Amino acid sequence: MTWWFAACQKPNEQMKQQAIARQLQLTKPTGSLAALENIAIQLAALQGTTQPNIERPWICIFAGDHGVMEENISAYPQAVTRQMLQNFATGGACISVIARQYQAHLQVVDCGSVGEAYEYAGVERHCIRAGTANFAKTRAMTEQACADAMALGRQSVEDAIAQQASIYVAGEMGIGNTCSASALSCFLLQEPAEALTGIGTGIDTAQLQHKKQVIDAALALHQNYVQDDAFKALCAVGGLEVAAMVGAYIRCAQLGLPMVVDGFISSAAALVAVRLNPQVREWMLFGHQSAEYGHRRLLEALGAQALLHLNLRLGEGSGAGAALGIIQLACALHNQMATFAEAAVIGEKVSL
Repeated sequence: MTWWFAACQKPNEQMKQQAIARQLQLTKPTGSLAALENIAIQLAALQGTTQPNIERPWICIFAGDHGVMEENISAYPQAVTRQMLQNFATGGACISVIARQYQAHLQVVDCGSVGEAYEYAGVERHCIRAGTANFAKTRAMTEQACADAMALGRQSVEDAIAQQASIYVAGEMGIGNTCSASALSCFLLQEPAEALTGIGTGIDTAQLQHKKQVIDAALALHQNYVQDDAFKALCAVGGLEVAAMVGAYIRCAQLGLPMVVDGFISSAAALVAVRLNPQVREWMLFGHQSAEYGHRRLLEALGAQALLHLNLRLGEGSGAGAALGIIQLACALHNQMATFAEAAVIGEKVSL
């Protein structure tokens, strides 16, 4: 059996019930902290503790280039992928700042960027292949390359577990990857490009129309191969970094590590992971709803409520990273607020 079909850990129902009971005793009207209560309850169940925490966050950025860039579907050149890898590692990128802000470990993994061999301190260079093939003409990846990319995600999570990480964030970098994620989402949701394709990093109206045409043509090209198989959809139109995130999400659930899903591209990966192994869904929190056009539909398909709505469209794990502050606060409130008994406050409602 392929490793990604293996069973996931089960959340601790006893700890969940204890967390619910504690929330009912805290000095506030029942349910008044809404999502903040739900986060703490979910984390208590996932971490199997009465004191949920995210003291050791682990953020991994997976990078890869995209052959579909040949079709002129992005506002930025392909060289930016490699340039941003260096920016992540030297601390200048948005996610680098977020990682410092929350004392998170930042791992950077090059799954397959285009260019000469290089050595950047702080970047793990694996390069399964020099970017995907152009999915407008052929499959983006062989099934073996896709499985190899998923294994990079699996290894990242195993590294995080070995370092006692308390929560996991996967981010991505790859110029052209919103096009890939849109095509992937179209296969998963069985909808045309018009319903799920946005401006990505900032293309104009004419480029957006062209991007939709490229995606619709690719859907027709690969339909017989993909059918309704999520793994084959990933091979046909996905990215190496997207496949790595799929592997990471599945491994988190198998090893019992809560994860925060980022934006549109991460959510496309999350939906593939859940289609391959439905138990993975229980281990997911959702950081934000992005400004990217199709993200709301992906969240609906995942039955997810995002924590933040900030109209972000950066990627690289930034929305999930920003949500770490909210999750941290939810844990602190759950663990540190006084109960009615401790504070000598009457917790019973007046009967009318």
